[in-house]
Amino acid sequence: MKKIFIALMMAGATVASCDMNMTPYGALDDQTAIQTLNDCFRFRNGLYTSMRSLCTGGYITYPEVQMDMFQGTIANGNRIGPIAEGNIVSSTGEFETIWANLYTILNAANYIIEKADGLRTGGTLSETDLQALARYEGEAKFVRAYCYYWLADHFCQPYSEENAETDGLGIPVVTTYYPTYDSSVYPGRGTQAATYKQIEDDLADAYTALSTFEQTDRSAVAPNAIYFSSYAVRALQARVALLKGDDTNALAYAEDVIESGIYPLAKPNAYASMWTNDEGTEVIFRTFMSSVELGSSTGMSFLNESSNMADYVPTYDALAMYEENDIRFNAFFTASNLNIQGTNLQAFTFSKYPGNPTLIPSGELPNRMNMAKPFRTSELYLIAAEAAYNLGQTSVANGYINDLREQRISGYERQDLAGSALLDLIHQERTRELIGEGFRISDLRRWGEGFQRNPSHPEQPALEPLLRAAGASLSYPAGDHRFVWPIPSAELESNPQMAGQQNPGY
Repeated sequence: MKKIFIALMMAGATVASCDMNMTPYGALDDQTAIQTLNDCFRFRNGLYTSMRSLCTGGYITYPEVQMDMFQGTIANGNRIGPIAEGNIVSSTGEFETIWANLYTILNAANYIIEKADGLRTGGTLSETDLQALARYEGEAKFVRAYCYYWLADHFCQPYSEENAETDGLGIPVVTTYYPTYDSSVYPGRGTQAATYKQIEDDLADAYTALSTFEQTDRSAVAPNAIYFSSYAVRALQARVALLKGDDTNALAYAEDVIESGIYPLAKPNAYASMWTNDEGTEVIFRTFMSSVELGSSTGMSFLNESSNMADYVPTYDALAMYEENDIRFNAFFTASNLNIQGTNLQAFTFSKYPGNPTLIPSGELPNRMNMAKPFRTSELYLIAAEAAYNLGQTSVANGYINDLREQRISGYERQDLAGSALLDLIHQERTRELIGEGFRISDLRRWGEGFQRNPSHPEQPALEPLLRAAGASLSYPAGDHRFVWPIPSAELESNPQMAGQQNPGY
């Protein structure tokens, strides 16, 4: 019996067919799909296509519109409405899709890793081929780590040493390619310790593989790289360490990238264009797109292709958190002429994803497509500042937050803060810099904070009656169960090992 691959090389995903004795002509099965280094190369490209999906569209917008910085308008047709209005249940379709997609990509990564091992021991590859193979395997481990990080960050409760070894609080970890319909062998949720160990081990292996490859080929060690580098690995290691509460390593990993000098913060006169043209000195990795190879649109949730309607608009509090000379305001917000169900008005819209002109197919309207920039140096300055503060290194935290603000606020004068004033500034800067990039739900959960959306719009009062009433003033108390997404009900129903392992509140 054989499992038939459908478009694995293009989509970075595997689909199991019905059982058959015969392999259709031209199809690939799991025994023959990767037999050469070139096969591995093509499957590896599929993983990069998958990363393009993981860093755009709903993976970014769902965690953002669920929180406090955006409000739905009455023209949005209830798109993402249940999430934005706090109606989170275990059957929420968007979460089921994300869960399934992540495990499909994990399965593809597992397949590449297994087949790479077989190619390595086959004795037919040259030394140069072996170096390339090690790189592909490292990239696959990076993707696997990214998927498990994403699952842990959204579907698991906050990591704690007290509960780290408690069974059922982590994510089902699968590291072998074994497609089957036998639900009796599906894994249940393990511990948080096991989940994070898998992420950390994969990232350590990816770092070794990529840094070794970079000893002879440093083409990916540059801003705007479309392939992973050891510095992209360091960036994710820093993010994961901060999420876990491992401040020592979070600071060390972040400083490794910052002190390399390879990815300096974007200068003020180049910052806004980075979001339109998808090029900037601080972009460590970006997902490749072209007008004929597009991903998902992140910007379409905030402004339609005709620029006259917005599903979600920034709250007044989002607009008001920027100082007068902060270059980020004009980079992120645009006064647009909207028509919301027959009412014409000018209101601020979120324009961090305006659409790269080179990604618009000829003759078409703006598609709000931008190459994802999931790892930027500015995030590492924020990680370093927060981790240093948690470690009691006040001067170090001040240094990083001042360095960032100097590049974002015209005429900025450095400050020397301490205590809650410094911590508040670090939190505020993270919110200002990373708004709309998918971090907000994770940040509020990590900080133990709740939120209250402000329904008022003193900058444009005519907007207030055009907001969806159910979500305009939504609030979550600190520790609300909805800061953690539910395990999809479809997964619980199909996997007997996960019985009783739903997250609290669902």
